[in-house]
Amino acid sequence: MADTLANVLPDRLSIAYSPCPNDTFIFHALAHGLLPGAPALDVTFADIDVTNHWAQEADAPDVLKISYAALPLVQDRYELLPCGGALGRGCGPLVLSRGAVDAEALSGGVVAVPSLLSTAYRLFELWAAKNVPGGVDIKVLPFHEIMPAVANGEVAAGLVIHEARFTFQNFGLTCHADLGEWWEAETGLPIPLGAIVARKSLGEAALAELTGLIRASVEHAWADPEASRAYVMEHAQEMDPEVAKQHIALYVNEFTRNLGPDGFAAVEALLAR
Repeated sequence: MADTLANVLPDRLSIAYSPCPNDTFIFHALAHGLLPGAPALDVTFADIDVTNHWAQEADAPDVLKISYAALPLVQDRYELLPCGGALGRGCGPLVLSRGAVDAEALSGGVVAVPSLLSTAYRLFELWAAKNVPGGVDIKVLPFHEIMPAVANGEVAAGLVIHEARFTFQNFGLTCHADLGEWWEAETGLPIPLGAIVARKSLGEAALAELTGLIRASVEHAWADPEASRAYVMEHAQEMDPEVAKQHIALYVNEFTRNLGPDGFAAVEALLAR
């Protein structure tokens, strides 16, 4: 395998993924030279809103984690890899408010979102079109500022992702809508959130080898979860270790290893909308 890799992959690859526990868990083995024959990685940690925009620039890395909703913007240069991403059931974005509010109360209000290119925002648009007839105004805020903004009344509601599923009660907030549950009820499919893409210019053989390496990195993490713990917590932005563990359990699943028919159908359903 090592000889084959040396023939099709460059000695180094640039890659950008988030500091979130699921990404650091997935890429730990690959980033630390634990897979024989794998190229060295130049890793940049970046929020997915940053990578969604960066992927459209000429100096973008060889490999990136982006939102599935941003895939049409880059698919002329980047190939979707069938592993390493975030897609699943029961893991969708949440719309949070200070208390139970109906669609009429939310109509005309301001909703904070983390990105206009994210899958979360695309799901919100689809949901709001059917459930908030009066429409809303959108305010983009950094992810960590959204729940405080809802709690202090700066905005009527907030769109959150990832570990906020486990911590929003700490801010005294209520889940107004679970967009994952809504999507699954609408389509019967899992929620496509984050994708791993790689430059098409690497060539088909290299992309196939890279797919195998990322899959091997996922399997390495599952086989020895403790090996990545220090790396995960180093970049987890002071996250509680138990929350980080829940985060990984939710977002690193069989779809991470292989999108499979249901995963690809979910991606196609999202892009078709």
